[in-house]
Amino acid sequence: MTSAPGLRTAAAPAADPAADQLTAGAATEPVLGGLPAARPARSGPGDSPGDIGRLVVSCVDGPGIVARVSGFLHRRGANIVQSDQYSTGPVGGKFFLRTEFHLPGLAEQLADLEDAFAQEVAGPLNAEFRIRDAARPTRVALFVSRYDHCLLDLLWRARRGELPLQVELVVSNHADLAADVAAFGVPFEHIPVSKATKAAAEQRQLDLLRDRVDLVVLARYMQILTADFLSRVEVPVINIHHSFLPAFAGASPYEQAKNRGVKLIGATAHYATEDLDEGPIIEQDVARVSHRSSVAELTRSGADIERTVLARAVKWHCEDRVLVNGRTTIAF
Repeated sequence: MTSAPGLRTAAAPAADPAADQLTAGAATEPVLGGLPAARPARSGPGDSPGDIGRLVVSCVDGPGIVARVSGFLHRRGANIVQSDQYSTGPVGGKFFLRTEFHLPGLAEQLADLEDAFAQEVAGPLNAEFRIRDAARPTRVALFVSRYDHCLLDLLWRARRGELPLQVELVVSNHADLAADVAAFGVPFEHIPVSKATKAAAEQRQLDLLRDRVDLVVLARYMQILTADFLSRVEVPVINIHHSFLPAFAGASPYEQAKNRGVKLIGATAHYATEDLDEGPIIEQDVARVSHRSSVAELTRSGADIERTVLARAVKWHCEDRVLVNGRTTIAF
């Protein structure tokens, strides 16, 4: 099982008889009824809507997982405000959980909370997990070439507060959009790329990104990232493909679509992997077209879909709604 990038894997601690009883399938209701009293919730000036945390977990399914997670949060004085779960199968399947909780003073407790969860819950379950402060925006780098529609849409949505992210920089292999990006007050890095300079260009990109971003978004970046770049970037990479994958992969999808006489065109946002346009799909959408549609009309309609699909995918990722399961995703 492959989980969403950034999930932490906990080392299994020494066996705990009480924990084993939960894993073995002890009834949920008696377990919850026997939980120790919760830490009293603190109130005062430090409380704010910002004290919201997100917890995502993935592990092999089995009885008692929800009881473990909710019990841990209860003992810590947290109140669960939203929870989603999915299992690929009740016996030997893969279990995925996304929980939002309120905990006064979360920011000050986050590191201790993560360590405790690793020891008390994730370790016994051999689970991967991530705990985040929802108030902390995802730091993002946008990669683009010459097409501006996805880039400007993301910058506009970010400025309006529609996306929980902070655009740290824009990287482009062309200088065409430098003035547009400057209007948003975002740093613009022009790094030309050719066959002869690709390795050096990618190294320069990696140097700019290191310890600076949590996510890279390819907003119509018309260069293929090498396996070396993807293995070293150390953050997820989301790509928008101007086609409804798996159809019409590669270059000129709208010309391919016109030549095939399609009645639907679409766009696909997916995580980038070494296999071109075959990474786990996050979001897709389509629009109806007809034989009367020209390539230019298909392209205009496609650009609208690309904008909305990429914005949704980026938003869901930044809200910790996407977990990767092999070649597929669970999108809560």
